[in-house]
Formats: sequence, C-alpha cells, structure tokens
Amino acid sequence: MLTVSQLVEEFKLEVIAGQEGLSKEISDYSLKRPSAELVGFLTHLTPKRIQVYGRTELGLIEQFEESVRREHLAQVMVAEVPCVIVTRGLTIPSEFIELAAGRKIPLLTTHRSTTQLFYLLIRYLTNQLAPSTHVHGVLVDVYGVGVLITGESGIGKSEAALELIKSGHLLVADDAVEVRRVDEESLRGTAPIRIRHLLEVRGLGILDVTTLFGAGAVRDEKDIQFIVHLEEWQQEKVYDRLGIDPPQTRQILGISIPEITVPVRPGRNLATIIEVAVMQNRLRSLEGSQSRHGQELVL
Repeated sequence: MLTVSQLVEEFKLEVIAGQEGLSKEISDYSLKRPSAELVGFLTHLTPKRIQVYGRTELGLIEQFEESVRREHLAQVMVAEVPCVIVTRGLTIPSEFIELAAGRKIPLLTTHRSTTQLFYLLIRYLTNQLAPSTHVHGVLVDVYGVGVLITGESGIGKSEAALELIKSGHLLVADDAVEVRRVDEESLRGTAPIRIRHLLEVRGLGILDVTTLFGAGAVRDEKDIQFIVHLEEWQQEKVYDRLGIDPPQTRQILGISIPEITVPVRPGRNLATIIEVAVMQNRLRSLEGSQSRHGQELVL
C-alpha cells in the first residue's frame, strides 16, 4: 500500500494543509490536471487520482470572482482526492487552503516544474502500484537482455550467475526476485533491498558483488525478457538436440516470456550455455520481426 506520507517523504514535498489526510492510500498511478473540471466540466473528474496544479490551473482559479471561486474549487476538491500538489512554489489562494484543511485533503507544494513532476511521479507510481509477485531465481543482465534463471534449490543458479558476472555481465537479483508488471508488455525485476547486490554461493557464503567486482557489475532493476530454467539431467527424458522444437513460454502476471530448459549435469558450462541461448533467442526474435515486416510489405 502506498500512502500520501510516503509520497511526501520520497519527493520532499512541503505540506501546506490537510495533514490529517497524509495516511490516505494512493491507488491510481495516473495524474490529473483539472483544468476542464475547474470550469464545470466534471464528466471525467476521476477523483481518486492525484491532482496537480501548475500555472494554467491556478491562472484559471484567479480568473473567477471571489464569490464563485470557492464553489468551483469545491466541485473539484472532493473528499476522495488523495492529495493535491502545487508546482513551481506558486502562491496558493486562501480558499484552496481552507478547503484542503476542511476536507482533510493533503495540500502539497514543490519547486519542481509541472512537466518534471509529472515525469517523476508517473515513473514512481507506475513502479510502486504495478501488480507484483515474487519469483525464486536469479536475474542477470546478459548482453543487455534481462535473463531470469530458475530451478530447484542447489541446482546451480547462483554459481552460473557468478560465472556470468566474471565474464562482464551484471547481477540484478539473487534468490528472490521482485517482479512488477509495469505495462501491458513489460515485467520489471529487482531485488529486495535487504539482499540487493548480494549473491549466495554454497561453500563461499554470501558475496557482496559490488565489493568483489565493482559497482559496474550490478544494476538495481531490469526488464525480464528471457527465462532459462535449470533442471537435473533425466536419462529417460528426450531433450531437443536439433533446435527444432517449438519455443516455450512461461506466464508471469499474465505476460508470456520466452523460456528454455537446460539440463544440468557435471561438465556442462552453464554460463556459456546461457550466453549462447540469449544470443540465439535474440536472433530468433530478429528473424521473427523481419518476417512480420516482410508480410506487412506484401499486404
């Protein structure tokens, strides 16, 4: 749950009025600049969105006569509004402050421009409010591709990640991967803060990757674009030896991610296999894209 007080702390916002509403929950990652609503067009008010007031909105308010200014504001500043943010440190009309205090709507201000605040807020809210889940595995950045390595405990996920890091690839998360659906096509993975940049390797313990390999060996988040599932080699199981089996996918939060299964047994260099699998998957994606483009040209 994301509250207004968390937003205030994250963006260092100043609270002008409505302190009683700082515990309000923010449930919508979209923002609202209520210009049309201030002149009476209330069809798309969407009161559960954070309202942002810049020069345009405050300029509209100042155009109203004092006798109707409060009435127009009261139609927009309803109790369901989680908070209101005024940008550029602009002067706030007294009616605004009185309504915010009376209806317990946090009235906040910042010196950031409206455009800058919109960009930062939407990015932050999208990440915080996106549907999420936890996946047991290791997330690494291999050749710019977010690769999620999964498999049973002890199968060698962290050891493979260590080899990849030694080869110049980047660690994102080990053991527990927080996955968020940031839009209709993207899954973003990161590590819980308490284990960020740490890698557990049996026999060595918990390694601080930034200390051993430098800050350039890690990144805080990465979109998941490919899954490599490791499993114990099964003698009776038939594995693809020609590369002609149809591609597999795995659903996470409703999004399909390409996946391959790699059997594990002594002597196999998993890091090299993963590198080649990433290059092969990227080549297939490129060929598929060119094929679709060619069909579009024919049509």
